[in-house]
Formats: sequence, structure tokens, C-alpha cells
Amino acid sequence: MFSDFINSIKYLISDSGFVKGNPLQFVMILLACFLIYLAIGKKYEPLLLLPIAFGMLLTNLPFAELYHPELFINESGHINIQELIDKGGLLDFLYLGVKLGIYPPLIFLGIGAMTDFGPLLANPKSLLLGAAAQIGIFLTLIGALLTGFFTPAEAGAIGIIGGADGPTAIYVTTRLAPHLLGPIAIAAYSYMALVPLIQPPIMKLLTTKKEREVVMEQLRPVSKLEKIMFPIVVTVIVCLFLPSAAPLVGMLMLGNLFKESGVVERINKTAQNELLNIITIFLGVSVGATATAENFLNVKTLSIIGLGLAAFALGTAFGVLFGKLMYYLTGGKVNPLIGSAGVSAVPMAARVSQKVGQEANPSNFLLMHAMGPNVAGVIGSAIAAGVLLSILQ
Repeated sequence: MFSDFINSIKYLISDSGFVKGNPLQFVMILLACFLIYLAIGKKYEPLLLLPIAFGMLLTNLPFAELYHPELFINESGHINIQELIDKGGLLDFLYLGVKLGIYPPLIFLGIGAMTDFGPLLANPKSLLLGAAAQIGIFLTLIGALLTGFFTPAEAGAIGIIGGADGPTAIYVTTRLAPHLLGPIAIAAYSYMALVPLIQPPIMKLLTTKKEREVVMEQLRPVSKLEKIMFPIVVTVIVCLFLPSAAPLVGMLMLGNLFKESGVVERINKTAQNELLNIITIFLGVSVGATATAENFLNVKTLSIIGLGLAAFALGTAFGVLFGKLMYYLTGGKVNPLIGSAGVSAVPMAARVSQKVGQEANPSNFLLMHAMGPNVAGVIGSAIAAGVLLSILQ
């Protein structure tokens, strides 16, 4: 009887994931634990990095059968619903929201409900800074193509990292290169978290102390009518010119209209709190689930991490350089540092502009001025996504 018990224990151990698991899966589990540490211990974008990291942990547990990439990434490009019902695990069903393009636009709805476009309306020229910061996306696309590792669609998905907008990167990648979703999403959110470390050296390198010391004039007040009309006008113009950007831009502006209208406070609070939080959990866990050992541990992933950093750095650099151009054209009235906020890492990039500006001139307050290009970057990254989808999809 005792020998039977011992044999049962031996069989249980020999048939467990500890023995039969792929060694690469354990590497991914360690990487997931490291990302969890960064989210909790260092507070690097914890709202999304924590669920992404735990999704990565779950998907790499041997024999857990929570996620099956073959159900989504296949030659036909279509989902077999019956096979999904028969074989699918929990993360497969959550991933449907990513695959069908549902989660990112809903995230944009919540972002719009929290965003004040007043600084952009008070200084419309800052829209150009948001546009300039998107140049890094297209230069990185070209660079990715030149490596010879990536197709045009994959290169476009990598380039969008330069927009510093996680939901946009996820939305574009699921359309152009779903097999690269894990590394691209992790790279995008990691670099967003590292904005305070990546941007200041670039900003200081490209500007003089005199330029960083510039104190900008106070922004004009923006009327309620302007704030209500803005989301309507932007939606009509952008979506008529670029229909593929409609899901992201439309939801962003709908959320903002909830906020500015003042007549749907309950809906506005739901969009920016309960709905946004629920979708963030589902999006993070399901995106993390795509980071399987087979898809993540390869040369392409290392290339994506390097190219993603280049995209982010180029976006920051072109924003600052366009800020310098505005500095000279306005006779020194524009502080070039606000150009770095043209990437859409809201509001972190604007805070970095404020911090670097105050280091040069303690009486300098650039935060509200930087928020203009910062929120312009949100619109710019969505438009850039629409351009990429129109050309490459």
C-alpha cells in the first residue's frame, strides 16, 4: 500500500510541469516575475505592466492551457469559433477583445473622458509639436525594413512604439502583426514608464541653457463652447480624411465630449473609472498572454526592443527640434522643451518638460504649456495609426 502511494507521488512529479515543462517557459516566468517587480517595486506603469506581467506568467505555466496562439495566429487569419469553444482557455476568451479590436478604443474612451484639451485650444500651434513627435514612427518603420528581419506590416507595428501610446500600439499590432503583440506591447509600456530617464538627456543635448530658461506667456482662457465643439470637429475632419483612424479618434473624442458637455456626469465618471479599470485589466492580462516563449525569445524580440527605443528617442528629438524652430520663428517666445511632450505619454512627458525647465530656471512653469503638445500627441499617434493601417493593412 505504501509502495503504491510512493509510486503515485513519483508519477505525479514526473508528469508535472516541473519535469516536462520547456526550459524556455521557465525563463519567461522569471522575466514575468522581474516585470512584476518593476511594476510594484519601481512603480513603472503599474496599471498595465502588472496585469501584462501576470498574463505572461499565466501563459507560460506548463500544461496550464490558458492560451492557445494557434487559434488566432494561423494561415487563414480567421478564428474558428467552434474550435475556440471546444479548446479555448480563459485567456483565449479574454484575448478576443484584443483580436477584435474592442479593448483599445474603449481605453481611448476613458482617456478622452479624463483629458482636458484646453491647453491645446489655447495654443493651437502646439498641435504641430504633437505632429512632429510622430516622425519617429515613420523613421523607425524605415529602419526596421532596412534590417531585413521584418515585413512592411511588422515594421509598421514596431514603428508605432514611437508614439508612446500603449493602446494605439496594441491596436495597430493586432491588425498588422499579431504574432509580435507581446514584445511590442511590453516594449511600448516599458519605454513609457522610462520617460523620466530617456527624455531629459535628449532634451538637454538638443537645447541650450538659454533656450531652456525661456518663460512662456500665460495661456488664454478657453470657452466652454470651444471645448464642446472641439471633439465634434476633430472627429468629423479626421475620420473623413482617414476612416481607419475612426475607432480610436472617435472613442477618444466621445469620451472628451462626455467630459466637456457637463450633462452626462454619471457616464463620464463610469468611462474614466469603472469601465477604464475593467478594460485595463482585461487588456493587460490578454496582451501578456501573447508573450509565449516561442514568440518572445528570439532575435526579432531583441530587435524590437532596440528599434522601439530608437522610435521613442526619435519622437522626442523631433519634438524638441520643432520646438527650437518655433523658438526662432517667434523670436524666443516658445521654450523648445515643450516639444518633447509631443509624444503621447500623458501626463508624464509634460511633467518631464516642466522638471527640465525648472532645473534651468526655477521660476519657469511649463506644465500647462507642455500639456498642449502632450494631448496633441494622443491625437497624432491615433492619426499615425490610421495612416499605417491604410497603407499596410
